[in-house]
Amino acid sequence: MNIKPIRNESDYKKVMNRIDQLIDSEPGTEEFDELEVLSILAEAYEEENHRIDPPNPIEALKNIM
Repeated sequence: MNIKPIRNESDYKKVMNRIDQLIDSEPGTEEFDELEVLSILAEAYEEENHRIDPPNPIEALKNIM
């Protein structure tokens, strides 16, 4: 397991591909631990770089209608 910070989109894509490979890992295994750590790193990167702001309340109502 060679884990490093996600610094750019290329790193992010590599991490997401690895998460896809590990998604069915069994709890208690080394692969599951790697999945947990990579998920935390990916979530932090997404919060910083792929933030989705909440919609304007009026626009949200328009979309519901």
